Amino acid sequence: MQYHNKNNQILFGNKIKNLREQQEKSLNKFVNQRGGLTTATWSRIENGLVNLKLSTLILVASMLKIPLWQLLKDIDFDYEIEE
Repeated sequence: MQYHNKNNQILFGNKIKNLREQQEKSLNKFVNQRGGLTTATWSRIENGLVNLKLSTLILVASMLKIPLWQLLKDIDFDYEIEE
């Protein structure tokens, strides 16, 4: 099985960016204060350029200071499975 939907990565990245911006922090300030990921990595996540592992999702939620379920809430996990 493979996950193929770049659009979901972009939508998820937009959600992460919005959550960060709600905390009124620039990207650099946010990452420098919270630690855990580099500014470049966080930027790639916000721009939907990476497919996140569970451990990274947990770290992102922790850096945003929200529970993981809240990070995943309202995300449409529309995907196709290739056999």
